[in-house]
Amino acid sequence: MATSPTPVVFVHGLWLHATSWAPWVAFFNDAGYAASAPGWPGDPDTVAGAREHPEAIAGHGIDDVVEHYAEVVGDFGQKPILIGHSFGGTIVEKMLGQNLGAAAIAIDAAPIKGVLPLPISSLRTAFPALRNPANKNRALSLTVEQFRYGFGNALTEEESSQLHEQWAIPAPGKPLFQAAAANFSPHSEAKVDTENAERGPLLLIMGGKDHTVPEAITKSTLKQYKHSTAVTDLMDFPDRGHSLVIDHGWREIAEATLTWLQKNGL
Repeated sequence: MATSPTPVVFVHGLWLHATSWAPWVAFFNDAGYAASAPGWPGDPDTVAGAREHPEAIAGHGIDDVVEHYAEVVGDFGQKPILIGHSFGGTIVEKMLGQNLGAAAIAIDAAPIKGVLPLPISSLRTAFPALRNPANKNRALSLTVEQFRYGFGNALTEEESSQLHEQWAIPAPGKPLFQAAAANFSPHSEAKVDTENAERGPLLLIMGGKDHTVPEAITKSTLKQYKHSTAVTDLMDFPDRGHSLVIDHGWREIAEATLTWLQKNGL
């Protein structure tokens, strides 16, 4: 009997639509996996739909998103490989800690509870949402200039603007407020079971020029896993910014993740 291909689930972060993973889905399908990129709860099917109906996305927090993806993967019949970017990275870390995945790759993942560095560039990226408490229950968009600073600073202005036009959508403010308050809340939704020794392998990827999630955050995240004996690896791309999964160099990151998965027998 033929073995079913291993499912791979891609989880997007704030301000990007799920269809931005399309090249990755095709790449992993070609490599023999069964890849998909479901959206967050409330995400319309298209970028245009998300821009036209930001209210559909508003108000969703970290646990809402985790529960949504838990339902998705529960129908697979086997644990998937989880790959997330930005807040999607936080989501897959939580899911792996709950033993919902065979492995996880968190790319430029947003800070989890216990991560202390708050670099100025991160605060500047989040400020459009955090400056007004009412934004917690709203969906917010990034201007071309804000996207350039948070995502496209390692790109040409032309490519950054093109990516904004192609993939940027409104994002719920709630996860940003949850992450900002994580270290002050004993029951924070940004808490991850970093001590789980029974979980699958985890790869953390960081971009050296990332303004949204600078290297200091990812290195601090790695330290949170020091009490787990499960595989936890770190990979650095010094010249890449937060757009590394959608810009012209996406394939380099995808190939590196595939090599790591194969190294771990996945």
